[in-house]
Amino acid sequence: MAAPVRIKDLADFDGVRGNDLVGYGLVVGLDGTGDSLRNAPYTEDILAGLLERLGVNVGDQELRSKNVAAVVVTAELPPFARSGSRIDINVAAIGDAKSLLGGTLVLTPLKAADGNVYAVAQGSVIAGGVSIEGESARLVQGVPTAGAIPVGARVEREVEFELGGIANIRIALRNPDFTTAGQIEAAINRELRRNLATMLDPGTVLVDFRALGDVNPAHVLGRIENLQVVPDSRARVVIDHKSGTIVMGERVRISRVAVSQGNLTLRIQEAPEVVQPNPFAQGETVVVPRTYAEMREEPGIGFAEVSGESSLTDVIAGLNALGVRPRDMIDVLKSIHAAGALHAELIVE
Repeated sequence: MAAPVRIKDLADFDGVRGNDLVGYGLVVGLDGTGDSLRNAPYTEDILAGLLERLGVNVGDQELRSKNVAAVVVTAELPPFARSGSRIDINVAAIGDAKSLLGGTLVLTPLKAADGNVYAVAQGSVIAGGVSIEGESARLVQGVPTAGAIPVGARVEREVEFELGGIANIRIALRNPDFTTAGQIEAAINRELRRNLATMLDPGTVLVDFRALGDVNPAHVLGRIENLQVVPDSRARVVIDHKSGTIVMGERVRISRVAVSQGNLTLRIQEAPEVVQPNPFAQGETVVVPRTYAEMREEPGIGFAEVSGESSLTDVIAGLNALGVRPRDMIDVLKSIHAAGALHAELIVE
């Protein structure tokens, strides 16, 4: 049986959400691993603009520094972030820089989708890789062209949202489900001893605060988010072809079915043979082609019966009893699903 889960781990509260921020900046102080300004003219433009704002007139001079790199800075403004608080940021090179290791991000404004500046970023970049280069070889480990700056941005503008003045709030389930939404509605009404929660659809539960009188909604939400319910979900089988991973949900069932599985291997090998004439004989050395072809079929499992099971443990035991490899199990599951014996949603990635 599934374990109880807190509502805060199943759903989000309407309005209590973060906002994505993005900015375009410059990392300086690199050890010759920055952008080549001839191939990245935008780096030269932003560098010239930065120097002019600092009172340095570069005019029409060509900049040839390899110690700077143009970067894109991203961050998430958390809900209820106040002016002056600090947030983490990520930095990634967009030019041909080889590494951001040891660089410093210069003052960069971060904007949201509305075009307003909500934070300003600056600080030393912590790159996540190492790059070593010689005259004829280069070794790269990790991703040295991307990094992070912990608490590297300061919030300058707040998102206007007053929780204390709202009359109701919607709870949005991350995985919409009628049963789970109904359990959340019942748990809230039972906790508050009033019919304040209403399920609007499988992904939304509305909580009305007006019947509570003069009460702080923040306190009520603090009680609601820690209520525990047993979430329900559809039976799913997720298959990842790239890694050969198979994940099954608890409610997966397989009807009684017979399965046969085997492997056919074809092997062709070219082994040309050189033929020379006898000594003192007239003739030419020739190459005679030799091809060896082999076809081998592994015995497989023959026909094996997978009986109708009642639990995930029994389903796994039944499939393992077929004696097939994990990647072959993917084909078996797809065939069982095509036969209508797999009672679950099959998701292939």
